[in-house]
Amino acid sequence: MTEFLQQLLANFTVPDAIWRPLLSSVILIGVVLSSRAVLSKFIRRSVQSNELRVRWLAQMRNILLLLMLLGLTLIWAQELRTLALSIVAIAVALVVATKELILCVTGSIIKSGARSFAIGDRIQIKDFRGDVIDQNLLTTTLLEVGPGKLTHQRTGRMIVVPNAMFVSEPLINESYTHDYVLHVFIVPFKREDNWRLAKQAFLQTAQSYCADYLEDARSYIQRMSSVRSIDVPSVDPRVTLQVPTAGDIHLIIRFPAPAEKRNFMEQSILAEVFMRYDFSQKPCLQTEADGIDVEQPTEIEAVSAN
Repeated sequence: MTEFLQQLLANFTVPDAIWRPLLSSVILIGVVLSSRAVLSKFIRRSVQSNELRVRWLAQMRNILLLLMLLGLTLIWAQELRTLALSIVAIAVALVVATKELILCVTGSIIKSGARSFAIGDRIQIKDFRGDVIDQNLLTTTLLEVGPGKLTHQRTGRMIVVPNAMFVSEPLINESYTHDYVLHVFIVPFKREDNWRLAKQAFLQTAQSYCADYLEDARSYIQRMSSVRSIDVPSVDPRVTLQVPTAGDIHLIIRFPAPAEKRNFMEQSILAEVFMRYDFSQKPCLQTEADGIDVEQPTEIEAVSAN
């Protein structure tokens, strides 16, 4: 053990650049300690009041300590500057190396603070869409729903989304109202198709499917609107028109549905309407018997048809 210590001391060397500030530090500390001893002795002899003596001793000690720290900072300024640059370089390298992890943690804080979604909600972020089944500090796990953005059936695949995406990408929560949702789907037609008949058929079919729970859905949406302090949207089924191009017409069907049955109801409405009606032709008497009022062609249309 003694030989090891002797060898260690023999190999220990101090760089020449360190000797000067080290010697100056020793001298400064010695001067401060000597001054403290002399001043303390002087104060104890000269001041008769105990309270005043304690106050002066404390102030003297604090002033000398402050002077010593200031002197040491000036002596070691160059070395401290070099150390600070090294620490900054290490910190920058650490941030660059762990950038994705930091973004994931930040994204987790953002989605938790904003309460963007909960487990069981159906969300879409960028090209990923599915039902949330798990979330932690770094990732969010989805059961994929698709294909595309307009279907509502699970594909059987699992998606693990890094939380870093929640920092820079907008999030869509399709289950914002939870129990009942306002479900929307689009049916395209050509201008020459009988889209008037289709509009009425989809509206009446949606109304018949929603009749059993429409009042419950209306009450639930009103409660949610009160809690969220937002305007109450209409929950009655409706069909609106959209003209994406000159020759096309899109029917936008919206109706309330239980969150877990929206895909089933969409498929049921589509199947029933397209099984009962042919929209490629002008409406016949059968459509009127089904309870759908269809506009009769005007004289100009009749002449054009002939």
